[in-house]
Amino acid sequence: MELNIEIIGVLLVILSFIHVGFPKYFNWKTELKLLSPINRQMMGVHTFFIALMVFLIGLLCLTSASDLMETKLGNTLCIGLALFFTIRLFFQFFIYSPELWRGKKFETTMHILFSLFWVYASGVFIWILL
Repeated sequence: MELNIEIIGVLLVILSFIHVGFPKYFNWKTELKLLSPINRQMMGVHTFFIALMVFLIGLLCLTSASDLMETKLGNTLCIGLALFFTIRLFFQFFIYSPELWRGKKFETTMHILFSLFWVYASGVFIWILL
């Protein structure tokens, strides 16, 4: 199970660095022009802090996999991680509109890959708790 936690850690670190490209990929310079300055800046700030937290969770998984499984604090963190990834999986199917990915090759591929990742991550942390 430690290896699974470490794999999740590597994938989360990669995901955190992918956030750096969001503004360019999603064309935020043009897309966000209609927003007020506070809303535009909040998008950037929130994206930064999401990326930071994803990185830190990845780092935690990489450096403390055995502690997550074997200590009371680790198990408490696993409850939070299981909830986080399960809720994220829910959002993947019930919050994001299928119109965003259906019929688009790249977007459908990303939808499938991220769905599998959220299933994997939530499953690993739920399994640890059982």
